[in-house]
Amino acid sequence: MGTCFTRCHSNLTVLENPPDSELPELQESVTVALCNYPTFEDTELTMHMGEKLTVVSDDGDFMMVRSSTTGRQSYIPTNYTAKVAHRWLFTGIQRYKAEELLLHPNNRMGAFLIRESETSRDCHSLSILWRTDLSDRNPVKHYRITHLRNGWVYISPRLTFRSLHHLVQHYSESGDGLCCRLTGPCFIQGLDNPREARAVPITVRRPTVNWKEISRSVILKRKRTESDNSLVSEGLREAISSYLQMTQGNDHSWDT
Repeated sequence: MGTCFTRCHSNLTVLENPPDSELPELQESVTVALCNYPTFEDTELTMHMGEKLTVVSDDGDFMMVRSSTTGRQSYIPTNYTAKVAHRWLFTGIQRYKAEELLLHPNNRMGAFLIRESETSRDCHSLSILWRTDLSDRNPVKHYRITHLRNGWVYISPRLTFRSLHHLVQHYSESGDGLCCRLTGPCFIQGLDNPREARAVPITVRRPTVNWKEISRSVILKRKRTESDNSLVSEGLREAISSYLQMTQGNDHSWDT
């Protein structure tokens, strides 16, 4: 993907996009729960926030939905749900609700969604999960997506895109000024498989070695079994051995 030399009337750089035929096929829109229901304490839930719902009937202000996790039906207000198109474009949610959805434990860093802006008319907002540690008080970052008169969109004025889909495609390949690269749409229970948590690598610290007290025979001995604790790796052992052969020959003055 490269940058085209043509510019629009507002002097914004136009990103050269692939033909529409090269873009992946978009999924149909789905309905997602925006809260746990019912909200009463000590009551068994019939639907969970962030799960896919099947719409049985829609009366406008209320709808009958079926939970994809419990299988139960509920008659709920329409504003308890959101429509999701293209898997990441949420309609009818506010900033705080976007943050709640992205904080689902199955979302990893770079999970995102796009929603309608609350503060700017005819604009969208990109919300990205970016948590550096568990104590981060503001783990979700928000970016305004501005729409031009010709239908193109941008986050940074230096770079414009033909559509929201092209914008998502670009920032999925490179963060390019955002807090991080987009790694995947916000998790939707009943639609996505739970994402496996990445195991934290275990660091093993070897005890400090006093090299003046170690003889050459101990350092250069070859490891016989996997259970043997070697002070140095096989590669380093070979390097030390070669160096001693070149510089000292058969001199054993290194022994203590």
